[in-house]
Amino acid sequence: MTVAVLSAAIVAFGCAAPGTLASRGAREQPSDAGAEGTAALASEDAGTGPNSPPSGGAADQGIVVIAGGDVTLGYHFGEYFDEQISKGQERAAMFEYAFREVKGATQKADLFVVNLECPFTSRGEKIAKNFNFRARPELVSVLLAGGVGAVSLANNHLMDYGPVGVLDSLATLDSAHLPHFGAGRNLAEARRPAIIERRGVRIALLGYFFLGDHNIEPEALIATEDAPGVAGHHSNVELMERMLREDVALARSQADLVIPFFHWGREGNHVPEAYQIRLAHAAIDEGAAAVLGSHPHVLQGMELYRGAPIVYSLGNFVFGGNWNPKEKEGALFKSTFSRTGYLASEVIPLRIDRFPQFPMQPIVLEGGPADEVLKHLTQYSRGFARSLR
Repeated sequence: MTVAVLSAAIVAFGCAAPGTLASRGAREQPSDAGAEGTAALASEDAGTGPNSPPSGGAADQGIVVIAGGDVTLGYHFGEYFDEQISKGQERAAMFEYAFREVKGATQKADLFVVNLECPFTSRGEKIAKNFNFRARPELVSVLLAGGVGAVSLANNHLMDYGPVGVLDSLATLDSAHLPHFGAGRNLAEARRPAIIERRGVRIALLGYFFLGDHNIEPEALIATEDAPGVAGHHSNVELMERMLREDVALARSQADLVIPFFHWGREGNHVPEAYQIRLAHAAIDEGAAAVLGSHPHVLQGMELYRGAPIVYSLGNFVFGGNWNPKEKEGALFKSTFSRTGYLASEVIPLRIDRFPQFPMQPIVLEGGPADEVLKHLTQYSRGFARSLR
């Protein structure tokens, strides 16, 4: 069947688009059955099944997780940071710059997660690839000032300056007490989840890099038994799925909720690849509460599968890889969970920059511009058996 209408409530500003949820703070419920069937569907799909650990406790009222897309604090972001400092801007103000306009939407979340697409290092040599990014270790303060609570490192840029860049990144994040996942000193460490407790609920975050048979990135990006790198596989989807299922199953024995964050898909393509759908479904079949994604630099559709949300790509967020990207649409995904799994969600539409006045600084959209982003997400989601309304 074709996808249902995707809608969102932009709660930070109390704004709802025509035809979307009208009340301030309203949340999307898992639904494809109309108003009369909503309660039964929520009970069937969002509260039972393989993604539903035992319930209980006050935290079942809802743990809020907000996810953003690709964050690159090197390259042009570093240039802009230094330029503004040279013009007399205070360093503390520049640490706050990147996330300043979205903080109203993110600061009340229990957990704010993004994909960190650059190593924190001043050492190493560029490895042979199309683009190489890195950020000075001091710029970890940008994430801290923005209220980021955890970062995925499983992407195609963490290894841009070799193994030393990976090791420096791990040390920088550890020193900042910022949880990370999806990379490590070896493959076992890279596959290990970051387990974060919020209000009595334990959330396990897993990260993977996988581009399937169109992967042109060096195979050395992937961690091995004795070498640093990211979790994932270079090209074999069967091996990638086996790893994913093993890790989700193990994480479910350690936490109430398991959320994999993938770096996948074809750049510039709003429609997920077949392997993305396969892996996302496999994760939820194994018990994941949700699946997140990034890498294509654009938004992709959002699906509801077995009562759990799949966000195939959140697009760029704070992206220092381009001064003035042609594609400026992005989104935050705000989801609410209990110990029994997914409860509700909201899409918060973004414009990722306002070049040249405010480059690389995302801003929450309202009114007509927000409606356009939601309209596009609806179009990208057509073809899913079920989607977030």
